[in-house]
Amino acid sequence: MNVNKYSFIFIIFLTFIFIFSFIQPSFAADPKLISKIKSAFEKISDWMIKIATPAAAVAIGTGVLMKKFSFGDEEKIRTAKRLIRGSIFSYAFILATDLILAAVKSLI
Repeated sequence: MNVNKYSFIFIIFLTFIFIFSFIQPSFAADPKLISKIKSAFEKISDWMIKIATPAAAVAIGTGVLMKKFSFGDEEKIRTAKRLIRGSIFSYAFILATDLILAAVKSLI
């Protein structure tokens, strides 16, 4: 009786292995969530670079003009230097964020 039970289980097991050996999973496509995340990273990256470059240029230009036309006022010169320094650091941060997003994108 036990032999028939084990042989029946063995036959079922071999049948499943035989059936599933012909079914191969498809790894060519990404899940929808991953493709949405990838497209979101691309859109965020493109948007940040497109907006940040002119904004940094305008901020640096404003700081330079403020420094140029301060006429010796120390507070305006300090404000202009802070504006220039802050815009350069902000633009560098955005470029670093772009690099991080590119690294994450390459890992996904």
